This record gives sequence, C-alpha cells and structure tokens, in this order.
Amino acid sequence: MNNATETSVTVIGLGLMGQSLAGAFLAAGHPTTVWNRTSTKADRLIAEGARLAPTIGDALRAGSITIICVTDYPAVRELFGTNDVEGTTLLNLTSGDSAQARETARWFAQRGANYLDGAIMAIPQAIGTPDAVILHSGPQADSDAHRSTLEALGTVTYLGADHGLASLYDVAGLTMMWSILNAWLQGTAMLRTAGVDAATFAPFAQLMATGVATWLPGYAEQIDSGSFPAEVAALETDARTMAHLIEECEALGVNAELPKLMKAMADRSIAAGHGGEQYPVLIEEFAKPHHG
Repeated sequence: MNNATETSVTVIGLGLMGQSLAGAFLAAGHPTTVWNRTSTKADRLIAEGARLAPTIGDALRAGSITIICVTDYPAVRELFGTNDVEGTTLLNLTSGDSAQARETARWFAQRGANYLDGAIMAIPQAIGTPDAVILHSGPQADSDAHRSTLEALGTVTYLGADHGLASLYDVAGLTMMWSILNAWLQGTAMLRTAGVDAATFAPFAQLMATGVATWLPGYAEQIDSGSFPAEVAALETDARTMAHLIEECEALGVNAELPKLMKAMADRSIAAGHGGEQYPVLIEEFAKPHHG
C-alpha cells in the first residue's frame, strides 16, 4: 500500500493562497503538480520540487486530487470549460457563495467529475499548520478517500453532503470575525477619548470576547428549542444598557451607528412581545430580511 505522502496532488491557481497550498503539499512529501496562467508564479515551487504542467489537462491527469484556488467561480468555469474532467476528483477552494457552490457542483457532475467544494479559514502563512481550517462539503466518500492527503493543509473539517455548506460556514465565520473586530474598534474609539491606547484595551477586550464565547453553547440550546427564558438577563434590560452605550458614544463624540443598529433590532423584538426573554430571542430579527 502506498504511503499517504506518496499521493500525487495538483494545485491550479498560484496566488498567495495557492502557492501556500502547493508549498504545504510539497513540505508533506506529496508529488505536486501546479498550473497557473502566469507560469512565473510557479518558480519558487519548482525550485522546491513541484512540476509545472504546460496545460490544465496535463495538470488534471497528474494528480489524484486537484485543488482549485482561483479568483472566483466564473474563472473556474472559464478554465475548465474546454477540459475533460471525467473521472477526476476536484476540491474547489475558490471563494464564493453557497448558490455558486451548488451550481458549480452540478456543472462538474454533469461532466463526470467527483467534486468537493470548500473554504479556507486561514491566512496563507498559516497553511500547513493546525491553525488553518479547511472546510469542505460534498460526497463523504470523496472526502474520506482524500482526507489523509488534505491534512497536509491543516485542520480538515467535513461538513456534510450539501456542497453549499462550506461557503455558508465561511461567511458565517467571517460574520463572527468582523463583529468581534468592530466591537473592539468601537470600544477602542471610546477609550481613546480618555487617553487609553488600543494596546492597553486589547487584553481586556480579549477577556470579554473569550468570556462571551462560553455563552454560545447554552444560547444555542435556547435557539434550537425555540425557548428563551431569561436566566441571565431579559432583553429589555439589555436594551436599556444599549441606550447608555449610545448616550456615552454621543457624549464622547464617537460614532454611534453600530450601537444604534443593535438597539433598533432589540427594540423591534421588544415591540413584538419578547422583552422578557433572553438575548438569543433576537435570532428572530436576524432571520428576517430587512426592508429598509
């Protein structure tokens, strides 16, 4: 039986992320073939032992699994439109939305390819370490067949048969990232008015973010059960505190758009009769489209 690191792989697309993906496979001992429109982007990888394929067709034939990491989904269609993909296994790590992922999965399936769709939750420098989370979804058999190979990239996480799940998790994760960063920036802007610099506030903010994160499993149980008893605080209490936050921001001359948005959503929920329930009841507001 071949050792896992003898499995050949192909990487198509050599931007910063694609180069990191190919580099991680090489570092793990996988024979690695690469292709990119601008072939000079492969120079460093070739020096490290990669093979540059002259065409996408050659690249596809070289690897037991082909990793795609290009600009967007239309670029994927453009690159593969004239190539025979029947019998190949593809993992598309190109960024896009869940509808594009599902549509692209159907497009490749019609052409006889085994297709997994994925998302990278990491910066290029983290690829090849456990900090790099590689999400993917699609047929579990295809995932299982190549899992040991993909583990060269980081922490491999299979989400299910729905090809759109990886993209949905990706944007849901980005929502968390931007929300935490925006909250920290809001607090930093407020504290700067008192001469407190960002570096001083950062450890306290980190403790707050870590502490709030511990609430998530319990809050998730309330959301999934549809019952929101006020075990910690009622939403109407949170709304009063939000009003204090807005007042403080305005008194300090700091932008209050973000806290006003939070309070507007809480006020709508209270008006709908949920003031005595706990904060996760706001899921009902987040689940509604906003009509201005």
